[in-house]
Amino acid sequence: MTTLTDQTAGTFRIGSDGPTVRRLGFGAMRITGDGVWGDPPDREEAKRVLLRAVELGINFIDTADSYGPHVSEELIAEALHPYPDDLVIATKGGLERTGPGQWPRNGRPEHLREACEGSLRRLRLDAIDLYQLHTVDPDVPYEESLGTLVELRDEGKIRHIGISNVDLAHLEQARGMTEVATVQDRYNLTDRDTEDVLEECESAGIGFIPWFPLATGSLAEPGGPLDDIARDHDAAPSQIALAWLLQRSPVMLPIPGTGSVEHLDENVAAADIELDDAEMQRIEEAAG
Repeated sequence: MTTLTDQTAGTFRIGSDGPTVRRLGFGAMRITGDGVWGDPPDREEAKRVLLRAVELGINFIDTADSYGPHVSEELIAEALHPYPDDLVIATKGGLERTGPGQWPRNGRPEHLREACEGSLRRLRLDAIDLYQLHTVDPDVPYEESLGTLVELRDEGKIRHIGISNVDLAHLEQARGMTEVATVQDRYNLTDRDTEDVLEECESAGIGFIPWFPLATGSLAEPGGPLDDIARDHDAAPSQIALAWLLQRSPVMLPIPGTGSVEHLDENVAAADIELDDAEMQRIEEAAG
């Protein structure tokens, strides 16, 4: 059984004075039903996945109140509470759910406050280590949404603030208001539109959480660069994609999610893969 260690996954401190986590975490979106809606097909299996994640050495779990909605947070508490001392659970608020696959934005201060209170109850926590503004609501001034998180932190309900689905301008605006511990943006081998955000995070020592990290597109097709490199390492292309992310930047915190114990084991094993400079360059050039 491959388990994560500080050496294989690397570590990162959340915020200037926060907890240290291993850089390969677990995204808890997929332990819900189809369309990230309702219960998973097998709640006990979902809880086994969460228990397995901790057993494998993962100590950073990312979720949101909108996953289910509420289902992911409830399952985390059912499976893992009382939590291991080193486990960091990050959650998010700012999206509502009106049905499967529907994600209307709501960055109003009153909604964010209610969302945070709900997450505290469901996760059975007195304070949330990392609370993230899930998105930018175009109908609400960004400083009002983010200001609510600052208030919640000052009240002791959250410890560190993260932002998500932002561009460089929003990151700069947020940093003008408060310390930003993490940024969570879509980023993978086939979609690197937020490269400038990643580079700013690296420069500032801010954690960068790439969502949808396992996308490989045509790179993983037979004879493609990921396929070739994967065979050289006796690995799957998705494992090479994860290894590339971990080596791409020391602030990178991938959170691949799954509802399968077998797939979870495969993801964790990716931390043991070391790509040499030539492989990294080949992947970079193929990705464009």
